[in-house]
Amino acid sequence: MTLKPQYEADEDFLLPQEVIEGIQCLHSTVPDEAAALIEYFNATFVSGQLRHSDEPGVIIPVHLCRTPPVFPPEKWNMFLAASYYTTRMGFERYAYKGLETGSRDVCYHVIKQNKILFVLASALNPGNEEMGRHLVTHGDGVKDIAFSVEDLDAIMKLCEINCLALMSVVLQRAKERGAKVVKEIWEEEDEGGRVRFARVQTYGDTTHTFVERGNYNGLFLPGFKKTLIAVDKILTKLPTIKLDFIDHIVGNQPNLEMESTAAWYEKHLMFHRFWSVDDTQVHTQYSSLRSIVVSNWEETIKMPINEPAPGKKKSQIQEYVDYYGGAGVQHIALNTQDIIQEVQKLRERGVEFLVVPDTYYDQLREKLKSSKVRIAEDMDVLQKEKILVDYDDNGYLLQIFTKNMQDRPTVFLEVIQRRNFSGFGAGNFKALFEAIELDQAARGNL
Repeated sequence: MTLKPQYEADEDFLLPQEVIEGIQCLHSTVPDEAAALIEYFNATFVSGQLRHSDEPGVIIPVHLCRTPPVFPPEKWNMFLAASYYTTRMGFERYAYKGLETGSRDVCYHVIKQNKILFVLASALNPGNEEMGRHLVTHGDGVKDIAFSVEDLDAIMKLCEINCLALMSVVLQRAKERGAKVVKEIWEEEDEGGRVRFARVQTYGDTTHTFVERGNYNGLFLPGFKKTLIAVDKILTKLPTIKLDFIDHIVGNQPNLEMESTAAWYEKHLMFHRFWSVDDTQVHTQYSSLRSIVVSNWEETIKMPINEPAPGKKKSQIQEYVDYYGGAGVQHIALNTQDIIQEVQKLRERGVEFLVVPDTYYDQLREKLKSSKVRIAEDMDVLQKEKILVDYDDNGYLLQIFTKNMQDRPTVFLEVIQRRNFSGFGAGNFKALFEAIELDQAARGNL
């Protein structure tokens, strides 16, 4: 623990892939008497245990037959991820829960930007089966999407009850409709007050946690304290980012599971269908998708549900399902009031976005000539920044997508600006698919 502050302040610590490369280097350079120690560390914490073939004395090649390590580099801590989001995306370290605050099993870093809150979690001890199993199967991803009970106003109106009793009703109604309850109502408290929670299972291994804060006035949630890490001086030299709130969260499903997933939200959480497209509307030469957007009563929560449709080659939805190991969150859309300015500043910070071909903008200019809508932003600037435009007769949206946020081609982010437009960029799906297909081809997955 005495080295922890120094490690966290050191910009030269190794990334997970560099740890693997470092172990490989050590294997070839350490003296024979240290080889066993290096292999133990490699098997337990880095690459996993070597498996032997059925033929005595023959070891199957390492890259094919190592079992998953108990505690891989990606599970060591979430400091790296928190550092990325603060340095690249402009988030601030907001709250912390770990060994220093009494959490002995899991460490949490909360990062914040306006109304956007991400909680990054990692196991503190070897043998954490739940987190280890999830990480080995899915890699870095979104495990839980939390809903504030205050957002479920329709339940309050239907039941005509006060907020303090709402949690029981939410959970009871979900249970009555057959939802799988991962964890019954529990309470946590500290000097800031008491908070009640409950958790249900949704698609894949993803869960929803209901949070009833009541009159809690602590920093974040019980047990969380102000971050222990000093403000990184490099952040003062970077442009300030202004992303305001989560616009929507997209979940990808295996083929033919979209309808049942959408029905789950309708039945268990009383959501309704807000918007949809099918593969006749969204397709490229190689691939296509179907999508249904579900929303709560007041339409403050929107959850697009995607599935791949058969095509000549593998769609980006199917690629996600293959690498994530099933259904899960594909991307999180972050709303802003000035997408051009924010994208330019994010690029300055080193964020990489998908590249859209210039032909998209040539076609867009032609289509807009016969449209009632007028785009206020400079089209040349939108083209330079590779920002997409979708529109109808009443308004338009501007959107752009980051490249994948981790090694697996799974989770990414979207930056979106809306101008009197509540759609989800159906007019851009073809351009988005084609941009992703370029990256898929580079990965050998198209």
